[in-house]
Amino acid sequence: MHVIHTSAECYPVAKAGGLADVVGALPKYQNEKGVDSWVVMPAYDVPFIQQHEFELVHKDKAHIGPHWFTFQILREKSNSLGFPLYIVDIPGRFDRPGVYIDPESGFPYWDEFERYASFQVAVLNWISAFAQKPDIIHCHDHHTALIPFMITSCPDYQQLRAIPTVLTIHNGEYHGWYDMGKRFLLPYINENRVGLMEWGGRLNALSAGIRTVWSVTTVSQSYMDELKYSSAGLEGLINAEYQKSLGIINGIDTDVWNPATDPLIAHTYSARDLKKGKALNKEILCNYFNLKPELPTFAFIGRLVREKGADLLPEMISWFLNSGGQANFVVLGTGDPGLQHRFREMSREHLGFFDASLQYNEKLAHQIYAGADFLLMPSRVEPCGLNQMYALRYGTIPVVRAVGGLKDTVIDMSLDNGYGIRFDHYSVEDLLTAVRRGVSVFSDKKQLLNLQKRAVALDFSWYASADKYNQLYHSLNT
Repeated sequence: MHVIHTSAECYPVAKAGGLADVVGALPKYQNEKGVDSWVVMPAYDVPFIQQHEFELVHKDKAHIGPHWFTFQILREKSNSLGFPLYIVDIPGRFDRPGVYIDPESGFPYWDEFERYASFQVAVLNWISAFAQKPDIIHCHDHHTALIPFMITSCPDYQQLRAIPTVLTIHNGEYHGWYDMGKRFLLPYINENRVGLMEWGGRLNALSAGIRTVWSVTTVSQSYMDELKYSSAGLEGLINAEYQKSLGIINGIDTDVWNPATDPLIAHTYSARDLKKGKALNKEILCNYFNLKPELPTFAFIGRLVREKGADLLPEMISWFLNSGGQANFVVLGTGDPGLQHRFREMSREHLGFFDASLQYNEKLAHQIYAGADFLLMPSRVEPCGLNQMYALRYGTIPVVRAVGGLKDTVIDMSLDNGYGIRFDHYSVEDLLTAVRRGVSVFSDKKQLLNLQKRAVALDFSWYASADKYNQLYHSLNT
Protein backbone atom coordinates (compact mmCIF):
# COMPACT_ATOMS: atom_id res chain seq x y z
CA MET A 1 0.00 0.00 0.00
CA HIS A 2 1.24 3.46 -0.94
CA VAL A 3 0.29 6.44 1.27
CA ILE A 4 1.20 10.10 0.79
CA HIS A 5 1.00 12.36 3.85
CA THR A 6 0.57 16.07 3.08
CA SER A 7 1.46 18.43 5.90
CA ALA A 8 2.70 21.94 6.71
CA GLU A 9 5.07 20.53 9.35
CA CYS A 10 7.32 17.54 9.90
CA TYR A 11 9.87 17.08 12.69
CA PRO A 12 12.82 17.59 12.51
CA VAL A 13 12.47 19.52 9.23
CA ALA A 14 10.13 22.28 10.41
CA LYS A 15 8.15 22.39 13.64
CA ALA A 16 5.67 24.81 15.18
CA GLY A 17 3.72 22.32 17.30
CA GLY A 18 2.67 18.73 17.86
CA LEU A 19 1.62 18.28 14.22
CA ALA A 20 5.31 18.09 13.31
CA ASP A 21 5.98 15.33 15.85
CA VAL A 22 3.17 13.19 14.49
CA VAL A 23 4.04 13.60 10.80
CA GLY A 24 7.70 13.04 11.59
CA ALA A 25 7.04 9.70 13.32
CA LEU A 26 3.88 7.99 12.02
CA PRO A 27 5.22 7.37 8.47
CA LYS A 28 8.39 5.78 9.85
CA TYR A 29 6.40 3.25 11.85
CA GLN A 30 4.03 2.66 8.93
CA ASN A 31 7.01 1.83 6.74
CA GLU A 32 8.22 -0.63 9.36
CA LYS A 33 4.77 -2.24 9.08
CA GLY A 34 5.15 -2.65 5.31
CA VAL A 35 3.27 0.47 4.15
CA ASP A 36 5.10 2.64 1.61
CA SER A 37 4.44 5.91 3.43
CA TRP A 38 5.76 9.25 2.09
CA VAL A 39 5.62 12.81 3.41
CA VAL A 40 5.34 15.89 1.21
CA MET A 41 5.68 19.35 2.76
CA PRO A 42 6.71 22.90 1.78
CA ALA A 43 10.38 23.74 1.26
CA TYR A 44 10.95 26.25 4.06
CA ASP A 45 14.21 28.14 4.52
CA VAL A 46 15.29 26.01 7.49
CA PRO A 47 18.58 24.36 8.55
CA PHE A 48 17.45 20.77 7.91
CA ILE A 49 16.78 21.47 4.24
CA GLN A 50 19.97 23.50 3.89
CA GLN A 51 22.07 20.73 5.47
CA HIS A 52 20.65 17.72 3.59
CA GLU A 53 20.98 16.74 -0.03
CA PHE A 54 17.88 16.66 -2.20
CA GLU A 55 17.32 15.47 -5.77
CA LEU A 56 14.85 16.86 -8.27
CA VAL A 57 12.03 14.44 -9.12
CA HIS A 58 9.45 16.71 -10.76
CA LYS A 59 9.26 20.22 -12.21
CA ASP A 60 6.14 21.96 -13.46
CA LYS A 61 4.12 25.14 -13.40
CA ALA A 62 0.63 25.84 -12.10
CA HIS A 63 -1.52 28.81 -11.24
CA ILE A 64 -3.57 30.29 -8.46
CA GLY A 65 -6.04 32.64 -10.08
CA PRO A 66 -4.30 34.53 -12.88
CA HIS A 67 -0.88 34.10 -11.30
CA TRP A 68 1.30 31.34 -12.70
CA PHE A 69 4.12 29.89 -10.63
CA THR A 70 6.82 27.32 -11.14
CA PHE A 71 7.47 24.61 -8.60
CA GLN A 72 9.87 21.77 -8.03
CA ILE A 73 9.41 18.53 -6.08
CA LEU A 74 12.62 17.38 -4.46
CA ARG A 75 13.34 14.15 -2.57
CA GLU A 76 15.75 13.83 0.33
CA LYS A 77 18.49 11.53 -0.93
CA SER A 78 19.60 9.78 2.24
CA ASN A 79 16.14 8.84 3.57
CA SER A 80 17.46 9.95 6.97
CA LEU A 81 14.02 10.11 8.61
CA GLY A 82 13.11 6.49 7.93
CA PHE A 83 10.63 7.38 5.20
CA PRO A 84 10.75 9.20 1.83
CA LEU A 85 10.59 12.96 2.38
CA TYR A 86 9.54 15.23 -0.49
CA ILE A 87 9.55 19.02 -0.38
CA VAL A 88 7.73 21.44 -2.66
CA ASP A 89 9.87 24.40 -3.65
CA ILE A 90 7.76 27.40 -4.70
CA PRO A 91 9.91 30.53 -5.12
CA GLY A 92 8.63 33.47 -3.12
CA ARG A 93 6.17 31.49 -0.99
CA PHE A 94 8.05 29.29 1.46
CA ASP A 95 11.67 30.38 1.21
CA ARG A 96 11.29 32.18 4.54
CA PRO A 97 12.59 31.27 8.00
CA GLY A 98 9.20 30.89 9.75
CA VAL A 99 6.57 28.21 9.26
CA TYR A 100 3.47 30.33 9.89
CA ILE A 101 4.85 33.42 11.61
CA ASP A 102 7.50 35.92 10.56
CA PRO A 103 10.18 35.66 13.29
CA GLU A 104 11.08 39.34 12.92
CA SER A 105 7.59 40.86 13.20
CA GLY A 106 5.95 38.13 15.27
CA PHE A 107 2.90 38.25 12.98
CA PRO A 108 1.51 35.58 10.62
CA TYR A 109 2.59 35.89 7.00
CA TRP A 110 0.17 38.09 5.04
CA ASP A 111 -0.24 35.61 2.18
CA GLU A 112 -1.17 32.50 4.16
CA PHE A 113 -3.93 31.42 1.78
CA GLU A 114 -1.77 31.91 -1.31
CA ARG A 115 1.08 29.94 0.29
CA TYR A 116 -0.92 26.86 1.18
CA ALA A 117 -3.20 27.02 -1.86
CA SER A 118 -0.16 26.96 -4.14
CA PHE A 119 1.35 24.12 -2.12
CA GLN A 120 -1.80 22.00 -2.38
CA VAL A 121 -2.23 22.73 -6.09
CA ALA A 122 1.40 21.75 -6.71
CA VAL A 123 0.96 18.50 -4.78
CA LEU A 124 -2.16 17.55 -6.75
CA ASN A 125 -0.53 18.40 -10.07
CA TRP A 126 2.43 16.23 -9.11
CA ILE A 127 0.26 13.28 -8.05
CA SER A 128 -1.78 13.66 -11.25
CA ALA A 129 1.42 12.98 -13.20
CA PHE A 130 2.01 9.63 -11.44
CA ALA A 131 1.74 6.57 -13.66
CA GLN A 132 0.77 4.58 -10.55
CA LYS A 133 -1.47 6.60 -8.26
CA PRO A 134 -1.18 6.28 -4.45
CA ASP A 135 -3.67 4.18 -2.52
CA ILE A 136 -4.33 6.90 0.09
CA ILE A 137 -3.80 10.65 0.35
CA HIS A 138 -3.61 11.53 4.05
CA CYS A 139 -4.03 15.25 4.80
CA HIS A 140 -3.20 16.95 8.09
CA ASP A 141 -5.05 19.99 9.49
CA HIS A 142 -6.54 22.89 7.56
CA HIS A 143 -3.34 23.71 5.67
CA THR A 144 -3.96 20.69 3.41
CA ALA A 145 -7.72 20.24 3.90
CA LEU A 146 -8.52 21.73 0.50
CA ILE A 147 -6.92 18.72 -1.18
CA PRO A 148 -9.98 16.43 -0.77
CA PHE A 149 -12.21 19.35 -1.71
CA MET A 150 -10.30 20.06 -4.94
CA ILE A 151 -10.16 16.35 -5.84
CA THR A 152 -13.94 16.10 -5.62
CA SER A 153 -14.82 19.55 -6.96
CA CYS A 154 -12.27 20.63 -9.59
CA PRO A 155 -12.43 19.11 -13.09
CA ASP A 156 -8.62 19.38 -13.26
CA TYR A 157 -8.34 16.57 -10.69
CA GLN A 158 -11.21 14.27 -11.64
CA GLN A 159 -8.70 11.49 -12.46
CA LEU A 160 -7.83 11.37 -8.72
CA ARG A 161 -11.39 10.90 -7.43
CA ALA A 162 -11.03 7.15 -6.92
CA ILE A 163 -8.19 7.70 -4.41
CA PRO A 164 -9.47 7.52 -0.81
CA THR A 165 -8.59 10.56 1.28
CA VAL A 166 -8.11 10.92 5.04
CA LEU A 167 -8.07 14.18 6.99
CA THR A 168 -6.60 14.22 10.49
CA ILE A 169 -7.64 17.11 12.73
CA HIS A 170 -4.78 17.79 15.12
CA ASN A 171 -6.36 20.95 16.49
CA GLY A 172 -9.96 21.84 15.70
CA GLU A 173 -9.54 25.39 17.00
CA TYR A 174 -7.81 26.36 13.75
CA HIS A 175 -9.98 26.22 10.62
CA GLY A 176 -8.26 28.30 7.97
CA TRP A 177 -10.82 31.12 7.67
CA TYR A 178 -10.58 33.35 4.58
CA ASP A 179 -12.67 35.73 2.52
CA MET A 180 -14.83 33.81 0.02
CA GLY A 181 -13.20 35.81 -2.77
CA LYS A 182 -10.10 33.67 -2.26
CA ARG A 183 -11.92 30.81 -3.98
CA PHE A 184 -11.08 32.39 -7.34
CA LEU A 185 -7.41 31.63 -6.69
CA LEU A 186 -8.11 27.88 -6.84
CA PRO A 187 -8.48 25.87 -10.05
CA TYR A 188 -11.94 26.06 -11.60
CA ILE A 189 -14.54 24.65 -9.18
CA ASN A 190 -17.81 23.12 -10.37
CA GLU A 191 -20.47 25.69 -9.53
CA ASN A 192 -22.60 23.21 -7.60
CA ARG A 193 -19.64 22.53 -5.29
CA VAL A 194 -18.64 26.10 -4.35
CA GLY A 195 -20.98 26.09 -1.34
CA LEU A 196 -18.99 23.28 0.24
CA MET A 197 -16.20 25.77 0.92
CA GLU A 198 -18.43 28.22 2.75
CA TRP A 199 -19.16 28.22 6.47
CA GLY A 200 -20.64 31.20 8.23
CA GLY A 201 -20.30 33.36 5.14
CA ARG A 202 -16.56 32.79 4.77
CA LEU A 203 -14.26 30.28 3.14
CA ASN A 204 -13.42 27.65 5.74
CA ALA A 205 -10.72 25.20 4.63
CA LEU A 206 -11.26 22.72 7.44
CA SER A 207 -15.02 22.49 6.88
CA ALA A 208 -14.45 21.98 3.13
CA GLY A 209 -12.14 19.09 3.92
CA ILE A 210 -14.49 17.51 6.45
CA ARG A 211 -17.38 17.62 4.00
CA THR A 212 -15.51 16.06 1.09
CA VAL A 213 -12.94 13.69 2.59
CA TRP A 214 -13.58 9.94 2.77
CA SER A 215 -12.66 9.67 6.45
CA VAL A 216 -11.99 12.14 9.27
CA THR A 217 -9.71 11.23 12.15
CA THR A 218 -8.69 13.07 15.28
CA VAL A 219 -5.82 12.33 17.60
CA SER A 220 -7.85 10.81 20.43
CA GLN A 221 -11.34 9.40 20.81
CA SER A 222 -12.22 11.77 23.66
CA TYR A 223 -11.25 14.75 21.51
CA MET A 224 -13.39 13.39 18.65
CA ASP A 225 -16.33 13.33 21.06
CA GLU A 226 -15.54 16.80 22.43
CA LEU A 227 -15.54 18.32 18.93
CA LYS A 228 -19.25 17.50 18.65
CA TYR A 229 -19.87 20.07 21.41
CA SER A 230 -16.91 22.44 21.08
CA SER A 231 -15.26 22.98 17.70
CA ALA A 232 -15.23 26.76 17.28
CA GLY A 233 -18.43 26.83 15.25
CA LEU A 234 -18.27 23.51 13.41
CA GLU A 235 -20.30 21.52 15.96
CA GLY A 236 -23.20 20.93 13.55
CA LEU A 237 -20.87 19.76 10.80
CA ILE A 238 -18.91 17.43 13.11
CA ASN A 239 -22.16 15.83 14.26
CA ALA A 240 -23.42 15.50 10.67
CA GLU A 241 -20.19 13.80 9.53
CA TYR A 242 -19.59 11.80 12.71
CA GLN A 243 -20.33 8.47 11.04
CA LYS A 244 -17.14 8.75 8.99
CA SER A 245 -15.03 9.92 11.93
CA LEU A 246 -12.59 8.04 14.14
CA GLY A 247 -10.30 8.90 17.04
CA ILE A 248 -6.83 7.34 16.97
CA ILE A 249 -4.49 8.25 19.80
CA ASN A 250 -1.06 9.48 18.79
CA GLY A 251 2.09 7.66 19.73
CA ILE A 252 5.59 8.93 20.40
CA ASP A 253 8.85 8.16 18.65
CA THR A 254 10.50 5.92 21.22
CA ASP A 255 13.80 6.10 19.37
CA VAL A 256 13.97 9.84 20.03
CA TRP A 257 12.32 9.77 23.46
CA ASN A 258 14.37 7.15 25.27
CA PRO A 259 16.15 8.03 28.55
CA ALA A 260 18.53 5.10 28.06
CA THR A 261 20.01 6.55 24.86
CA ASP A 262 18.96 10.22 24.85
CA PRO A 263 22.00 12.34 23.87
CA LEU A 264 20.26 15.52 25.08
CA ILE A 265 20.17 14.62 28.81
CA ALA A 266 23.07 14.82 31.25
CA HIS A 267 22.75 11.24 32.54
CA THR A 268 21.12 8.39 30.64
CA TYR A 269 19.18 5.80 32.64
CA SER A 270 16.77 2.91 32.30
CA ALA A 271 14.17 1.19 34.47
CA ARG A 272 16.99 -0.65 36.25
CA ASP A 273 18.62 2.52 37.60
CA LEU A 274 15.56 4.76 37.50
CA LYS A 275 15.91 6.22 41.00
CA LYS A 276 19.59 7.10 40.55
CA GLY A 277 19.12 8.42 37.02
CA LYS A 278 16.24 10.70 37.99
CA ALA A 279 18.20 12.03 40.97
CA LEU A 280 21.30 12.84 38.92
CA ASN A 281 19.29 14.62 36.24
CA LYS A 282 17.26 16.49 38.83
CA GLU A 283 20.42 17.85 40.40
CA ILE A 284 21.61 19.12 37.01
CA LEU A 285 18.20 20.66 36.33
CA CYS A 286 17.95 22.38 39.71
CA ASN A 287 21.46 23.76 39.44
CA TYR A 288 20.57 25.21 36.03
CA PHE A 289 17.52 27.01 37.45
CA ASN A 290 19.00 27.75 40.90
CA LEU A 291 16.43 25.57 42.68
CA LYS A 292 16.60 23.15 45.62
CA PRO A 293 16.87 19.49 44.48
CA GLU A 294 15.48 18.18 47.77
CA LEU A 295 12.07 19.73 46.98
CA PRO A 296 9.42 18.31 44.65
CA THR A 297 9.89 19.85 41.21
CA PHE A 298 6.94 20.67 38.94
CA ALA A 299 7.53 21.67 35.32
CA PHE A 300 5.47 23.15 32.51
CA ILE A 301 6.70 22.77 28.93
CA GLY A 302 4.78 24.26 26.05
CA ARG A 303 3.18 27.31 24.52
CA LEU A 304 2.27 29.99 27.05
CA VAL A 305 -1.35 30.33 25.97
CA ARG A 306 -4.73 29.86 27.59
CA GLU A 307 -5.40 26.77 25.48
CA LYS A 308 -2.58 25.02 27.37
CA GLY A 309 -3.69 26.30 30.76
CA ALA A 310 -0.64 28.53 31.13
CA ASP A 311 -2.83 31.36 32.42
CA LEU A 312 -3.62 29.29 35.53
CA LEU A 313 0.03 28.96 36.52
CA PRO A 314 0.93 32.44 37.91
CA GLU A 315 -1.92 32.57 40.42
CA MET A 316 -1.63 28.91 41.38
CA ILE A 317 2.14 29.01 41.91
CA SER A 318 2.01 32.28 43.86
CA TRP A 319 -0.88 31.00 45.96
CA PHE A 320 1.02 27.80 46.77
CA LEU A 321 4.33 29.50 47.62
CA ASN A 322 2.84 32.47 49.47
CA SER A 323 0.87 30.10 51.70
CA GLY A 324 4.07 28.37 52.83
CA GLY A 325 4.19 25.56 50.25
CA GLN A 326 7.61 24.06 49.57
CA ALA A 327 8.23 23.06 45.96
CA ASN A 328 10.11 24.06 42.83
CA PHE A 329 8.36 25.28 39.68
CA VAL A 330 9.93 25.52 36.21
CA VAL A 331 8.38 26.94 33.03
CA LEU A 332 9.82 26.44 29.54
CA GLY A 333 8.12 28.00 26.53
CA THR A 334 7.05 31.13 24.69
CA GLY A 335 3.70 32.71 23.98
CA ASP A 336 1.49 35.42 25.40
CA PRO A 337 3.62 38.54 26.09
CA GLY A 338 1.65 39.32 29.24
CA LEU A 339 2.30 35.85 30.65
CA GLN A 340 5.97 36.06 29.73
CA HIS A 341 6.24 39.37 31.58
CA ARG A 342 4.50 37.88 34.64
CA PHE A 343 6.84 34.88 34.69
CA ARG A 344 9.85 37.21 34.60
CA GLU A 345 8.44 39.02 37.63
CA MET A 346 7.82 35.72 39.43
CA SER A 347 11.43 34.67 38.88
CA ARG A 348 12.40 37.63 41.07
CA GLU A 349 9.51 37.35 43.53
CA HIS A 350 10.03 33.62 44.18
CA LEU A 351 13.78 33.39 43.72
CA GLY A 352 15.00 29.87 44.53
CA PHE A 353 11.54 28.33 44.07
CA PHE A 354 10.50 29.45 40.59
CA ASP A 355 12.25 30.13 37.31
CA ALA A 356 11.27 30.38 33.65
CA SER A 357 13.17 29.91 30.41
CA LEU A 358 11.13 31.83 27.84
CA GLN A 359 12.32 30.13 24.70
CA TYR A 360 11.89 27.01 22.58
CA ASN A 361 14.79 24.76 23.58
CA GLU A 362 14.60 21.07 22.66
CA LYS A 363 17.70 20.10 24.66
CA LEU A 364 16.45 21.79 27.81
CA ALA A 365 13.03 20.20 27.34
CA HIS A 366 14.61 16.74 27.37
CA GLN A 367 16.57 17.60 30.53
CA ILE A 368 13.38 18.79 32.22
CA TYR A 369 11.57 15.55 31.38
CA ALA A 370 14.52 13.62 32.84
CA GLY A 371 14.97 15.76 35.95
CA ALA A 372 11.51 16.95 37.02
CA ASP A 373 9.30 14.97 39.37
CA PHE A 374 5.99 16.17 37.91
CA LEU A 375 4.81 17.67 34.60
CA LEU A 376 1.94 20.16 34.69
CA MET A 377 -0.61 19.98 31.85
CA PRO A 378 -3.67 21.97 33.00
CA SER A 379 -4.99 22.29 29.44
CA ARG A 380 -8.26 23.92 28.51
CA VAL A 381 -8.15 21.97 25.23
CA GLU A 382 -5.81 19.07 24.46
CA PRO A 383 -6.62 17.05 21.32
CA CYS A 384 -4.08 14.38 22.19
CA GLY A 385 -1.06 15.72 23.99
CA LEU A 386 2.38 14.24 23.57
CA ASN A 387 4.14 15.83 26.53
CA GLN A 388 2.44 13.56 29.04
CA MET A 389 3.72 10.54 27.09
CA TYR A 390 7.25 11.96 26.95
CA ALA A 391 7.10 12.58 30.70
CA LEU A 392 5.91 9.06 31.49
CA ARG A 393 8.66 7.62 29.32
CA TYR A 394 11.17 9.44 31.57
CA GLY A 395 9.47 8.54 34.86
CA THR A 396 8.01 12.00 35.40
CA ILE A 397 4.46 11.97 36.78
CA PRO A 398 1.94 13.98 34.72
CA VAL A 399 -0.51 16.29 36.51
CA VAL A 400 -3.25 16.78 33.94
CA ARG A 401 -6.74 18.09 33.43
CA ALA A 402 -9.00 15.24 32.30
CA VAL A 403 -9.71 16.51 28.81
CA GLY A 404 -9.14 15.15 25.28
CA GLY A 405 -6.16 12.88 24.91
CA LEU A 406 -5.04 13.53 28.48
CA LYS A 407 -8.20 11.79 29.63
CA ASP A 408 -7.41 8.83 27.35
CA THR A 409 -3.75 8.41 28.32
CA VAL A 410 -3.41 9.25 32.02
CA ILE A 411 -4.96 7.08 34.75
CA ASP A 412 -5.21 8.71 38.17
CA MET A 413 -2.96 7.21 40.84
CA SER A 414 -5.98 6.56 43.09
CA LEU A 415 -7.13 3.80 40.70
CA ASP A 416 -5.69 0.34 40.19
CA ASN A 417 -2.52 0.59 38.11
CA GLY A 418 -2.79 4.39 38.07
CA TYR A 419 0.31 6.44 37.39
CA GLY A 420 -0.74 10.09 37.17
CA ILE A 421 -2.70 12.89 38.83
CA ARG A 422 -5.92 14.10 37.18
CA PHE A 423 -8.30 16.95 37.93
CA ASP A 424 -11.56 17.89 36.25
CA HIS A 425 -12.31 21.60 36.34
CA TYR A 426 -10.40 24.34 34.56
CA SER A 427 -9.63 26.39 37.66
CA VAL A 428 -6.75 27.55 39.81
CA GLU A 429 -8.30 25.79 42.80
CA ASP A 430 -8.46 22.37 41.11
CA LEU A 431 -4.91 22.71 39.79
CA LEU A 432 -3.65 23.72 43.23
CA THR A 433 -5.32 20.67 44.81
CA ALA A 434 -3.65 18.45 42.22
CA VAL A 435 -0.24 19.99 42.94
CA ARG A 436 -0.72 19.41 46.66
CA ARG A 437 -1.49 15.76 45.90
CA GLY A 438 1.83 15.65 44.09
CA VAL A 439 3.67 17.15 47.05
CA SER A 440 2.09 14.52 49.29
CA VAL A 441 3.19 11.72 46.97
CA PHE A 442 6.71 13.12 46.85
CA SER A 443 6.96 12.83 50.63
CA ASP A 444 6.31 9.08 50.34
CA LYS A 445 9.41 7.99 48.43
CA LYS A 446 8.25 4.38 48.12
CA GLN A 447 4.93 5.39 46.51
CA LEU A 448 6.69 7.87 44.24
CA LEU A 449 9.13 5.23 43.00
CA ASN A 450 6.28 2.78 42.38
CA LEU A 451 4.48 5.39 40.26
CA GLN A 452 7.68 6.11 38.35
CA LYS A 453 8.24 2.41 37.67
CA ARG A 454 4.68 2.05 36.40
CA ALA A 455 5.19 5.09 34.19
CA VAL A 456 8.36 3.89 32.45
CA ALA A 457 6.81 0.46 31.85
CA LEU A 458 4.02 1.94 29.69
CA ASP A 459 4.12 1.60 25.92
CA PHE A 460 3.11 4.71 24.00
CA SER A 461 5.05 3.85 20.86
CA TRP A 462 3.57 4.45 17.43
CA TYR A 463 3.20 0.74 16.61
CA ALA A 464 -0.39 0.35 17.91
CA SER A 465 -1.48 3.66 16.37
CA ALA A 466 0.16 2.82 13.04
CA ASP A 467 -1.77 -0.45 12.99
CA LYS A 468 -5.06 1.42 13.47
CA TYR A 469 -4.29 3.83 10.63
CA ASN A 470 -3.31 0.92 8.41
CA GLN A 471 -6.61 -0.82 9.22
CA LEU A 472 -8.46 2.37 8.28
CA TYR A 473 -6.59 2.62 4.96
CA HIS A 474 -7.43 -0.98 4.08
CA SER A 475 -11.11 -0.46 4.95
CA LEU A 476 -11.25 2.52 2.55
CA ASN A 477 -9.65 0.50 -0.24
CA THR A 478 -12.07 -2.43 -0.08
